[in-house]
Amino acid sequence: MPSNTEFPKATYRYDPYRNFKFRLKWDGKYVAGVSKVSALTRTTQVITHRAGGDPTTPRRMPGQSEFAAITLERGVTHDVAFEQWANKVWDYHNSTIDDQQGGTGNQDVSLQDFRKDIILEVYNEAGQKVIAYNIYRCWPSEFVALPEMDANGNAVAIMTLKLENEGWERDTSVTEPAEPSYTLPAS
Repeated sequence: MPSNTEFPKATYRYDPYRNFKFRLKWDGKYVAGVSKVSALTRTTQVITHRAGGDPTTPRRMPGQSEFAAITLERGVTHDVAFEQWANKVWDYHNSTIDDQQGGTGNQDVSLQDFRKDIILEVYNEAGQKVIAYNIYRCWPSEFVALPEMDANGNAVAIMTLKLENEGWERDTSVTEPAEPSYTLPAS
């Protein structure tokens, strides 16, 4: 049987990792209750160029790359982590405070700490960390504190936080773990 190069340590494994075991961390702490994270997407613009003497087919070159915003979802609870971060970008209370000179304080943005680096960790079925991505200079561009309420509904109330970011990269220090094995007792 040929060796599986997709999983060098677990050569018996052919199934890719699942998308339902993950954790999100910012400020050195795991964020409670995150149930969904949108895809990490990078798009590179295409620059088309053709010199006058070239054949009729233009040349294509890579242009600027952009990283799509990431949306986080979790059930509404008493944890205020999403709201506190969103308030660092714009806070109603601080936007209405007058300064000592009689003008508007205009303290809308907490400039020192409204951006955060976050870490998205992926786990295998045994709960071992297998992949991690560092996502850089994130800040909330949209916050949904409460979803639409529906007295006839039968769903969890979900809050969302949309994060703009300036890029991400895989944490190469996280390597493939040796997967556990066990044997049930004989019957």
